Amino acid sequence: MEAQVVIIGAGAAGMMCAIEAARRGRSVLILDHAKTVGEKIRISGGGRCNFTNLDIQPDRFLSQNPRFALSALKRFTQWDFIAMVDAAGIPWHEKTLGQLFCDRSAKDIIAMLLDQMEQAGVRVKLGVSVAGVSHNGTSFTVATSSGNIECESLVIASGGKSIPKMGATGFGYQVAEQFGLPIVATRPALVPLTFAEQELEKTRPLAGTSVQANVSCNAANFSEGLLFTHRGLSGPSILQISSYWGDGDTLEVDLAASKDIAEDLKTLRSESGRISIKNALARIIPEKLASVVVSETGLVGNLADQNNAALDVLAQRVHHWTIKPVGSEGYRTAEVTLGGVNTDALNAKTMEAKVMPGLYFIGEVVDVTGWLGGYNFQWAWSSGWAAGQAV
Repeated sequence: MEAQVVIIGAGAAGMMCAIEAARRGRSVLILDHAKTVGEKIRISGGGRCNFTNLDIQPDRFLSQNPRFALSALKRFTQWDFIAMVDAAGIPWHEKTLGQLFCDRSAKDIIAMLLDQMEQAGVRVKLGVSVAGVSHNGTSFTVATSSGNIECESLVIASGGKSIPKMGATGFGYQVAEQFGLPIVATRPALVPLTFAEQELEKTRPLAGTSVQANVSCNAANFSEGLLFTHRGLSGPSILQISSYWGDGDTLEVDLAASKDIAEDLKTLRSESGRISIKNALARIIPEKLASVVVSETGLVGNLADQNNAALDVLAQRVHHWTIKPVGSEGYRTAEVTLGGVNTDALNAKTMEAKVMPGLYFIGEVVDVTGWLGGYNFQWAWSSGWAAGQAV
């Protein structure tokens, strides 16, 4: 037997699991078809890795069973991972909303994990593709491009379908189905949304314009940056709401979340009534957006020409813009995959498949999806740690 534990996937969850299992004295082999480990870590957070969040809460994770993640998240917390980062001497900072980033580079996190794997005696094989897995009643056999590998415990840490150019596939879901585990339907999440052509005709002139917005859909709402693109909308607020949006759903958007457009315009009218209504609005929101909004409402003339009702109509258009996206940018740009291995089929404490002892699923392949802002990395660390105590 080449290893007691084989882990497929050298990402955040897989490396954390490998470290913990090897520290328990298990012989661990980690496999990945990529040429280097932790590629998603490397590109995350603009190259600085948003490695966790100070405010980890169960309601920040989407799943058919939102309570499933609690056990792992409580047993290996954000504070535990921060302690690892501190012990490795990696400088970090809080950006916004509890999001923690490396001061220097995401490569610091990868180096820390590689160092700990080496110290624990983890073996790593890269550039190895896995053709399939099987079980003979006592052990697993992993068929790879470099030969068959036999093991007692098999951990699937292969991630979801997001960013296929980095090698993402549906491999983990195929293994789950092979052994009888149900899959919650998957779709791209934390992803820009796209518009139909008739909507793009109105919004295309705004491409590159950004505002602080409040975006609502299906009882969820987020107040963060919004960016108009040539294909629709992006920015943190849109990436967040994309996890809650579904085909046919309408977004309600406040394009000036921190302002009161009607009151601001009424105040300005008493001070500078001779300026045009468009220029008046452009003092409060970006000029391109002001131009589109005024054009849509049909208001003309100077600010002094507008009565309170007209200014209220303008404010309504800014604060309560409704739009129905037709789709998303897809897995090509999605940060994560929503859905995955049904948590009902897994042990919440160990991440082991209930119907197949010795088979574990961790990280993004599981139906647990966090908000933007370090939550998905924390799920990777926590679920990887939990499985590492059991494999």
